[in-house]
Amino acid sequence: MRKIIKIDQSLCNGCGECLTACAEGAIVLKDGKARVMSDSFCDGLGACLAVCPEGALTIEERDAPVFDEKAAKEHKHHARGENAAVVTPCTAPITLKPGQGAKDAHSHGKIIRGEDSANELCGWPIQMRLVRPWAPYLQGASLLVAGDCTAFAYPAIQQDFIKGRVALVGCPKLDDTEPFVEKLAEILKQNEIKDIAVVHMTVPCCAQLGQLVSEAVHRSGKDVPQKSYVVGIDGKLIDGQI
Repeated sequence: MRKIIKIDQSLCNGCGECLTACAEGAIVLKDGKARVMSDSFCDGLGACLAVCPEGALTIEERDAPVFDEKAAKEHKHHARGENAAVVTPCTAPITLKPGQGAKDAHSHGKIIRGEDSANELCGWPIQMRLVRPWAPYLQGASLLVAGDCTAFAYPAIQQDFIKGRVALVGCPKLDDTEPFVEKLAEILKQNEIKDIAVVHMTVPCCAQLGQLVSEAVHRSGKDVPQKSYVVGIDGKLIDGQI
């Protein structure tokens, strides 16, 4: 008898978030549903519980083979390849070449050309809930963790903050904070992150972002430098120096 993950197939929507959270690769998507591939690969610790948006994952205690850590590690790399194949196109990790995006941008009916309009993103997706901790562009990267609204309020965000960093965005008010923290902590655990720049709006609902990042750093057990910047609703940088 031991603790092991149970997946309620009637609740699972096939989003694949639990695949990312399962460090052993014990969970796979089959016929549009998450399933435990092998009981011996599941450690029963429940790291995947917090990320499920439907509450389909629980822990039960039942007869099951013992957790085989060695076999799980050997399986992990292969499982990642399989999981990547079933990730939907909108969430599949894509490495981008900064500065090579569309050089044309529409502004007030006119076409603007030049480096100022270059796309500095180096990886996709950027929404925290969709990012895969094993995405290759995360290894050895500097991170930008930004509030959703900052890109609209701060005109120079591409050059001042996104350039040279992997951008991750979220909203402390609208997103569930626990999955946000767990995802960032897992990113930090699986990759050697150099540092984190946190950019949030001056409004109270966004100010919590720095605290969430600090909590993720703490949970990861890593010593990752963190610096915060605050943007006013008028688009000015009011706290923090670039």
